[in-house]
Amino acid sequence: MKKILVLPAILCCMVYAAKATITLPSIFTDNMVLQQKTDAAIWGRTTGDRVLLKTSWNKKQYSVIPDMYGRWKINVPTPAYGGPYTISMTDGEELTLKNIMIGEVWVCSGQSNMEMPLAGWGRINDYEKEIAAADYPDIRLLQVVHATANTIREEATVANGGWQPCSPKTIADFSSVAYFFAREIYKYKKIPIGLIHTSWGGTIAEAWTSAGTLKTLPDFKDAVSRVEATPEITQAQLQKQVDAWQASLQNKDAGFSQGRYIWTDTGINNAGWRFMGLPCLWEKQGLPEFDGIVWFRKKITIPASWVGKDIRLELGMIDDDDITWFNGEKIGETKGYNKERKYTIPGAQVRAGESVIAVRVFDGSGGGGLYGEPKMLSMVSANGERMSLAGEWSFRPGLNLKDIGSSPQNSLGPNRPSVLYNAMIQPFIQFAIRGAIWYQGESNADRAIQYRELFPAMITDWRAKWGLGNFPFYYAQLANFMKAEEEPKSSAWAELREAQAKTLSLPNTGMATIIDIGNAEDIHPKNKQEVGRRLALLALAKTYGEKMVYSGPMYQSQKIEGNTIRLTLKPNGTLKTGDGKPLAGFAIAGADQVFHWATATIKGDEVLVTSTQVATPVAVRYAWANNPAGANLYNDQGLPATPFRTDDWPAVTAGHK
Repeated sequence: MKKILVLPAILCCMVYAAKATITLPSIFTDNMVLQQKTDAAIWGRTTGDRVLLKTSWNKKQYSVIPDMYGRWKINVPTPAYGGPYTISMTDGEELTLKNIMIGEVWVCSGQSNMEMPLAGWGRINDYEKEIAAADYPDIRLLQVVHATANTIREEATVANGGWQPCSPKTIADFSSVAYFFAREIYKYKKIPIGLIHTSWGGTIAEAWTSAGTLKTLPDFKDAVSRVEATPEITQAQLQKQVDAWQASLQNKDAGFSQGRYIWTDTGINNAGWRFMGLPCLWEKQGLPEFDGIVWFRKKITIPASWVGKDIRLELGMIDDDDITWFNGEKIGETKGYNKERKYTIPGAQVRAGESVIAVRVFDGSGGGGLYGEPKMLSMVSANGERMSLAGEWSFRPGLNLKDIGSSPQNSLGPNRPSVLYNAMIQPFIQFAIRGAIWYQGESNADRAIQYRELFPAMITDWRAKWGLGNFPFYYAQLANFMKAEEEPKSSAWAELREAQAKTLSLPNTGMATIIDIGNAEDIHPKNKQEVGRRLALLALAKTYGEKMVYSGPMYQSQKIEGNTIRLTLKPNGTLKTGDGKPLAGFAIAGADQVFHWATATIKGDEVLVTSTQVATPVAVRYAWANNPAGANLYNDQGLPATPFRTDDWPAVTAGHK
């Protein structure tokens, strides 16, 4: 997954009213949603001696005396869902929060598949239509800004001034999974829904877990102690270190010489340059596990009709940063893997005939390069004529990051135990919620056996900190990804899915199986509508009492009958194949633990599995692969069976820490 490197933001986290001496945490703004039928905590600071608070739904006034530091807190009973309401408070100067709804509040967290927005770098299926139709003013959005902290923080930074009603203007950059989850629930229940979106791409589960809980787990005890002992540095100190590192980065770039970038020139010698089909991540085309600087160049022919007029250069998404030139003249520079590149080439630089585009790409970790849909890579004339730039580009590495070392930001990055919990979860634990949804695991896949302990510990940790009992916690199992294997083999991703399935032993949890909607070439599958819908099915059935099927078939037990293994499943409906074809995705093994593809047939709530290559079978595995292409066991509600194995043989991730 993308390990995003950003500078820690030292930003103001309080919402101030013009004259009032009351200050509120960033979660309290106009348009917010409070959890219905609970004692909702409202808190803040004051310079006064007393805070009076009044709510419009019950007309009652509450009074509290702050402590010696000016901190105060009031618990206000909330009614059944409704609104809009106001909350007024004063300590001599009045502050009023408006357009407040009472409804259901859900925390939405995880890594990039939870973070993935409708538009921008996400570009989910039908994103333009989805954005245009996103007119749900009773769904409210709160976007938490990325931050890390080595110790607990009381405040978090939020984007856009706080809560926003969902509309085509506000939804484009919000979590698509969270939105589709809320939309599905709202269609059934018509209850206002508040979404607290606090996720970060490429992050590990232990970063979202409190230090106290991690210290009880031997694998993390020492690491979290080191984090706590690491002094926080100021923004200025960090910036000085980063500036020095970036200067070294530039000076060691092979495309930089004598104070200028030399690979931007139109007439350079291309000897030593290779070719790559764009768009793609370069790890898939000749640069495996490469982090650093890669230069790309492409020669194009400008039509005479374009001469002297501005041209829009569209490069789609670039992972992470780019500087772009046209005929040796710099036309744009952008930092950040999740920003679409659109640059203007001034008409004065546009001449007929051959021209050269040069793009210098820097990638700090994970995948790198120009990625996205081919149609995003193009030039557009002033008259709207489009020239595709997808296809073959020449490329040459400028610097391997191994030769210079990691950015100073890494010492303050997000993939350290407890640092995201401290900065992006802890500030909200006093705020009443209904539950949480979670989409994460890719970054822990190589430590899947460890995840069996870590993931339930994190869930239990959050529940203990919120103090609301075993609130609903629903999560997405990993989707299919990577090249499909021709023969059955061990899989770290399969073991991570197993760890996720085992976590269902915790009370009031649910798992959305999405093994059928991934993408072999893209770790960020575009069908986020179905991910959100399947998570919503869990909430609608288990939390809101709707009578509906919320899970696909699940393995229960096996019985060996000669050369056949009889599997009993909980079908949650009627077993069937999703594509009308014979069952696929099953493998069977004998005592030698060597798996072979098997023939499988449905018999009521059971599946019979056999293979001519295994005379005395012992175990069966289903959809047990990084990308179990062809696995097609479903129920009649269109929900896929959860991947499983009937054996407990040694795992490939055992012992990985």
